[in-house]
Amino acid sequence: MMPGSLIRFRDIHGYWRAFRMVGSGPPVLLIHGIGDNSGTWLDVIPRLAENHTVIAPDLLGHGESAKPRADYGIAAYACGMRDLLSVLDVDRVSVIGHSLGGGIAMQFAYQFPERCERLVLVASGGIGREVHPILRAAAAPGAEVGLALATSAPARTAVRLAAPVLRLTGGLFLGTDFDYMLRRYRGLRSTTARQAFLRTLRAGVDIRGQVITMLDRCYLAEGMPILIVWGAEDHVIPVRHARVAHAAMPGSILEVFGRSGHFPHHDEPDRFVTTVERFLDSTDPALHDPAKWRRLLRAGRAQDRKKPKDTAPHVSSGA
Repeated sequence: MMPGSLIRFRDIHGYWRAFRMVGSGPPVLLIHGIGDNSGTWLDVIPRLAENHTVIAPDLLGHGESAKPRADYGIAAYACGMRDLLSVLDVDRVSVIGHSLGGGIAMQFAYQFPERCERLVLVASGGIGREVHPILRAAAAPGAEVGLALATSAPARTAVRLAAPVLRLTGGLFLGTDFDYMLRRYRGLRSTTARQAFLRTLRAGVDIRGQVITMLDRCYLAEGMPILIVWGAEDHVIPVRHARVAHAAMPGSILEVFGRSGHFPHHDEPDRFVTTVERFLDSTDPALHDPAKWRRLLRAGRAQDRKKPKDTAPHVSSGA
């Protein structure tokens, strides 16, 4: 059995939370994106677990976790991460978040700075309005009916038959991410999965795009080691957002993977692990200073800060 493939469960607040936990050493929390699950990290968990305790949950409403009628907002997810870590007796952690998980990671650092040692944001949400048109359409009023029809058995058969043609013609503008996103689409067959997906999506996206931003408070991460990883061929959230985030967080490190789409940990897993391990090994964990935190808040730097430019130094790119 592949290390990290075993799913474990804990009952938290009356709901089953699924997670993977493997390895030993300084803990690392891996947070997946919307409509996904902890299995998205299976290509990188074994190597990360050689030197770290790796914790990869299925977010509430995703994967094998419960899918109740509940709060699926970013702040609620951050609280869920805190509660899972507390149940597992993990006090401080480096957090790696992909897509929606990047927004949750940043929110976790904002809500619980004393528990966050480092941040790795992978094709993160919460930086700009742009997001793939499919997600904007799914966030529109009345999308429940359309999504139910789109995930019905006849529709899934039609999509399966059309997949080769769609793949050759750009994969619904998803590029290299088409096949993985197609597998995630098939996971929305049940009513509870669709409802959880839509509640999660609408907490951060509407018909015009993303509605939540981390740029108004990311100045509070001053002194936090931050790595930003993005795929140059990302058609879900454009790589331009990576450069905006990098400029907004001085001292952050930006790595652009030239052969990757929205899932660098799938497209270039060896480079991903090497990049993350180098970052973890070369940085000291952040230590929360409440007095400094208060000074930053009082200074109101979020209002005074100039709009970040799209480009900034200290960028590593290429194949």
